[in-house]
Amino acid sequence: MSDQDSLFEEARERAERTNAPLAVRMRPRTLDEVVGQRHLLEPGTPLRRLVESDAPMSMLLWGPPGTGKTTLAYVVSQATKRRFVELSAVTSGVKEVRAVIEEARRDLGLSGRQTVLFVDEVHRFNKTQQDALLPSVENRWVTFIGATTENPFFSVVSPLLSRSLMLTLEPLTEDDVRTVIRRALTEPRGLGGEVTLPGETEDQLVRLAGGDARRALTYLEAAAGATTARGATEVSLEILEQAVDRAAVRYDRDGDQHYDVASALIKSLRGSDVDASLHYLARMIEAGEDPRFIARRLVILASEDVGMADPTALQTAVAAAEAVAMIGFPEASLTLAHAVVHLALAPKSNAVTTAIGAAMADVRQGLAGNVPPHLRDAHYPGAQQLGHGTGYVYPHDRPGGVVRQQYAPDTVADREYYHPTDRGAERRYAEVVDRLRGVLRGDTGEDG
Repeated sequence: MSDQDSLFEEARERAERTNAPLAVRMRPRTLDEVVGQRHLLEPGTPLRRLVESDAPMSMLLWGPPGTGKTTLAYVVSQATKRRFVELSAVTSGVKEVRAVIEEARRDLGLSGRQTVLFVDEVHRFNKTQQDALLPSVENRWVTFIGATTENPFFSVVSPLLSRSLMLTLEPLTEDDVRTVIRRALTEPRGLGGEVTLPGETEDQLVRLAGGDARRALTYLEAAAGATTARGATEVSLEILEQAVDRAAVRYDRDGDQHYDVASALIKSLRGSDVDASLHYLARMIEAGEDPRFIARRLVILASEDVGMADPTALQTAVAAAEAVAMIGFPEASLTLAHAVVHLALAPKSNAVTTAIGAAMADVRQGLAGNVPPHLRDAHYPGAQQLGHGTGYVYPHDRPGGVVRQQYAPDTVADREYYHPTDRGAERRYAEVVDRLRGVLRGDTGEDG
């Protein structure tokens, strides 16, 4: 690079630093600068082939905010020297789409230069607007790249989906976000070493980012500006809190606070304090706790502390866990709150917990016993000669569907593990259990 070119590059970077947001200035210019998404950038992957072979290809990038969808589209255009046109599905319509396509066709015909058409939030286009993209994708007048945070199978029309390669972006890890932050602190196009970030402040910034690189850089820029305005060079935790208007939650995901707050959430739910439960949930969310960890604890509690007192509690908890896996934060906070409120207000019973605990204790003590002969498998040849299945009464053949018959081994035939409470729906099950035990043992005289 000549001295003149170097001066020009320095001037350009200086102008960018003055005018463009930090997140824009730090946008990677090559695939090697992209942080995270290694599964999409390995040699031989479609994205690599698109860049290295300059092959025409259309794709959909699906992933959470701040994971690099716009960045990847921009890098593709830069690496392949194609013209890059960005449209937002929020503000653009069919007219704008057709204008871009027409200009791309003209460029392709006159100069052979190809165009990358990047449509951000493509899921916001209605069917007619998405259909307008089909001819250009079909005829490869443009390299279409659509970005979406919604599942494309539900939000993108089938013809466009079938003509595009779908790439799934994963949330950035904490190490990925740290890399982005540290690069922005030191590189000339970033903050150029103007400020430093102590470990405590960096940890909090990473938690606040929640796997979103754009958010991390936006918060960093605000905190850096507040720091230099004070004439300081170190971004303290206090300055970060004030700059982003978010108090730092003292919560170490690998230390005591992680377990203390999680324990407090569970005990508040068990104690039916809905307000305290929501408080601890909020602390975990704000601290950047893995939503899947929270959801797993709720599923466990639904059986451990609610059980049959409200059988729908487990359904709610499992549904919340599945929803969290699909949508992630920030929307998952609503799903988790829904489950927490349900579990806190549900009647409580640990009868299921004590029942399986007692049964397992007997098994561990050797009270397994032989399976009664009439319950053994009688389907294989010779089983009947061994007496297997002989004497078994098929309950459905009896009017009541329940018959006097021994099911447990002799060693535990008299054991009663499940003791329903009189709380919630379990009150009804207490009556059912008493009646069934009476029939099975012949105490009531009923049979069938």
